[in-house]
Amino acid sequence: MTIGDAALASGVSAKMIRHYEEIGVIPQARRSDAGYRTYNARDIHLLRFIRQSRLLGFSMKQIAELIGLWADQSRSSSKVKQLALTHIAELDGKIGELQTMKATLEQLASHCHGDARPDCPILEGLAKQTR
Repeated sequence: MTIGDAALASGVSAKMIRHYEEIGVIPQARRSDAGYRTYNARDIHLLRFIRQSRLLGFSMKQIAELIGLWADQSRSSSKVKQLALTHIAELDGKIGELQTMKATLEQLASHCHGDARPDCPILEGLAKQTR
């Protein structure tokens, strides 16, 4: 199938497919006699795997590692689990950072009258945070 067909079948845009090829996450596509990229069912399966991994927030480096583990039938599942647990810890850290940001913004917003006055505790608070 063409790159457009592959994009539709996998849910990954043609631009991202080309990017994944360029950075080596997926192998270079086979080419037709006319020079067009061609993809098969295995390629679509791999693109779907990447898409799902991205939806779960894995980095491209982690995805490359997951692909390697997925392809290695002699791998132990402990390696895959460790990668997942490491990612969960990273997500927990990001969640904590987001909760801190939210609490700070809520605190700043609670002090703002939100009326026609020019004084703004939100802007004042942001200015203090940059020091």
